[in-house]
Amino acid sequence: GRGLPALLAEHAPSLVVVELGGNDGLRGQLPTQLQQNLASMIDRSRAAGARVLLLGMRLPPNYGKRYNEAFAQVYANLQSEKKVPLVPFFLEGVGGVPELMQADGIHPAQGAQQKLLENAWPSIKPLL
Repeated sequence: GRGLPALLAEHAPSLVVVELGGNDGLRGQLPTQLQQNLASMIDRSRAAGARVLLLGMRLPPNYGKRYNEAFAQVYANLQSEKKVPLVPFFLEGVGGVPELMQADGIHPAQGAQQKLLENAWPSIKPLL
């Protein structure tokens, strides 16, 4: 985002965790645009003095093999080009598990929070 520079200036974080929301991926935006948006967030965060962690996402199979592969490649590209640590799939063990997801099937429920912490903490801890 557009509000990111103001938030970085206001809070001066030492660590920024960048993640696409479920709705961002589900809008079917071009992977090249998603990559540009994420790269901009990474660059702005680093310019403000923060370390950055990227949380990877996956889309449901109904988006098609080609789009899913291109979507996944965005994260590999950013990890390589920006030398940013990556959690390959933040929702590992959560996505697709109905009791861990809200009724919309997109957003994790409260019961998923411990698993999400377990997924991200090994990558967050060394950045603190």
